[in-house]
This record gives sequence, C-alpha cells and structure tokens, in this order.
Amino acid sequence: MAYEGLMVSVSGVRGRVGEALTPEIVAKFAAGFGAWTLARSGGKARVVVGRDSRVSGPMFQPVVHAALQSVGCDVIDVGMVPTPTVQLAVEHHQADGGLAITASHNPIEWNALKFIAPSGLFLDGAEGAEMRKIVDGNIPRATWDKLGTVSQDKDAAREHIERILALPFLDVAGIRKKGFRVGLDCVRGAGGAFMPVLLELLGCKLATINMEPDGRFPRPPEPVAENLGELQKLVQDSHCDIGMAVDPDVDRLALVSDEGVAIGEDYTLALAAKEVLRHRKGVIVTNLSTSLIVDDIAREAGTRVIRAPVGEVNVATRMRAENAPVGGEGNGGVILSELHLGRDAPVGAALMLQLLLEEGRPLSKIVASYPHYIIVKDKLDRPSAPLDTVYEALKRAFPDA
Repeated sequence: MAYEGLMVSVSGVRGRVGEALTPEIVAKFAAGFGAWTLARSGGKARVVVGRDSRVSGPMFQPVVHAALQSVGCDVIDVGMVPTPTVQLAVEHHQADGGLAITASHNPIEWNALKFIAPSGLFLDGAEGAEMRKIVDGNIPRATWDKLGTVSQDKDAAREHIERILALPFLDVAGIRKKGFRVGLDCVRGAGGAFMPVLLELLGCKLATINMEPDGRFPRPPEPVAENLGELQKLVQDSHCDIGMAVDPDVDRLALVSDEGVAIGEDYTLALAAKEVLRHRKGVIVTNLSTSLIVDDIAREAGTRVIRAPVGEVNVATRMRAENAPVGGEGNGGVILSELHLGRDAPVGAALMLQLLLEEGRPLSKIVASYPHYIIVKDKLDRPSAPLDTVYEALKRAFPDA
C-alpha cells in the first residue's frame, strides 16, 4: 500500500510531521509491528520503546504505547535515549522487539519509527515485508482483558554506559589518568543527556555546545564536516585534544582533530577499527559507500575488508556471519560486535580515547600518517523510470563499477 509522502524502508518509516507522518500513521505502523512481534512470539510479547529529543517525540511516544497495548503487547519504555541504547535494552530484557522514535540525522521537521527485531538488529528485508503485510491488512486487536501494559526502565542509559566501561580492552584507568580535553557537540539531541556522563566517567574535561536535549537543532543535524564549524572553533579556542559530534539519536560520531579540523566521517570507522584490531582478530565489515582508508587500516592489521550493501542491518548481519570484531559505515557509524551489533557513537567515542592513549600522539598526527582519499556522497532525485531500468542504465554507463 502506498502512503503519500511517507518513506517506507526495510526497517522503518519516516516523514514530515503533520504531513506524511501523523499520529494516525504512527499508530497504524506501531500496531502492525506489535502484531508482528506477537505472531512470532506465539503468545504475549514485550516491546522496548525509546525516542530521541525531537519536538514531536513526546506527542508520538504515547501514541506508540497505546498502539502496542491495543494489540496486546507489553511496553517497556526507556525514555529519551540514544537509539543504540534501545537496541541494547531489547537484548537486556530479552524482549520480542523494539521501536525507536527517531529520524536520526534528518531535518527538524521529520520524525520516524525504526523497528528492531528480538536480536537487537533492525528488521531485515524479509522481516520488514512480513510486518508491512500485517500493517496493510486487518490488524488484530486485543479485547479489554488482553490489553498490554506499560512499565518504565529508567536504567537503560546507565546499563549502556556500564557495558562500555566494562569492555576488556578499554583501559579506563589509563584514560582517566590522561584527562583528555574533549570538545563536544550533541546538536541538542539525545546525546546531550548521555555523552557528558560517559565522557566524565572517563575522566575527560569537557568544552560543550548544543547540549540541551530539546530537539531544536541549531544547525543541520547531520554530523558532516560542513556542519561542524562551531565545534571546530570550540576545539581551537579551548585547546582540546579531540572534538566529537554526534547526530540526534547518537548512532553516528564525527571527529575534529586537535588542530580544529573536521577530519571527515569516514575516519571514525577507520580509526575505531585500528584500535579494535590491536586487541581482536578478524575482518572489518563495512558498506559500499565507505572510503578506502578502511582498506589501509585492514592491511596494516593483516586482515581484509568485506563490503556489504548500504544499510546498517546488512553490515550487522554480515558481521555476525563473519564473526567480525568491528564494522560499520563510512558515515561515522561504528559497530563493536562484543557490545552489540548496531551503530553506537558512545562506544566509538570510548575507542577514540583509547586510541589516543595507546598512540601517545595527537589525532592530527595519526590522521596525517594515512593517505587522504576523496569520496563524494550525494543524493539524486529518482527519475520516474522503474528502478530496474535505472539500474541497467547505470551498469551500461559504468561497466567497471
């Protein structure tokens, strides 16, 4: 079924609030997802719900609760937290699914629902198709005596932080002793209530901007170099060792060097992989839109890169199949498999501090020791021709690609 203006993907739906994305649409998809979890569980189902800081989040959150309850799901609400915290909470509670209310790095007028499988991974293609079939059909509703309940988990963020600090190769004492000075920009997203806690527990001295988690983004929320001018100045003026920027739902991390230069989101995964491969053996899994810098890191560690189709679930699924210790996407998304199979900016931040500790030299010097690659990432409006026709035309135009 087509929904005017609504973008429906494998693992989520998104749209402009009040236009394509309304409470009615949110209720329909949330109820359909709840019915999908019930069908797979064969009985009662529990669903973890969390949101980012977007202005529309408090409106949609009770809608999602009610929709899930209406089909008989019990809701575990974790509040305003990073999306990776929701994924970890699904695993922690051994829930039947999770639902994150977030439009990630999209502009302020957007919001979205992201659907999480019992594994903590986002829905794959087959699971998404099953769920949408239920959404487009007659969603079975619970009678009064089988309605779901709502409970609160106020410790999900703390649990996430504790699991990062407990990583075996993270030298928490050593990082604390160094007392790194960190410039931090959370774009008034969910990271504003999370990242300072983690970094201060790691002994960092913080210089911050855009920390109030009210969802009123002061700049375009995607953490790419052209949006980080204010952070670059902060790092320079405050003499920081490193600058860190996260997107509104805290699954992407961008870095600014000690010289106040935004080094590009592709370096986040590359440098995280460099650190992880010091302590763990295996391949790196990334997507097809990631810079060759990752290949340089792999060669240095005596391993190789496996590339998966674009999309976090594709990378995470391949990581699981290959038993890869680290992977992610060239947009600043780091996945550390021994924490969980999802992009996680907080663990990326911890890995950067560990890298600085072990390297014993500034971030600018580390980056300068590798080749500089140019990669152009752009978006084009899709022509009206069917996608198969477009793909064939691209193959003819780029036969060696």
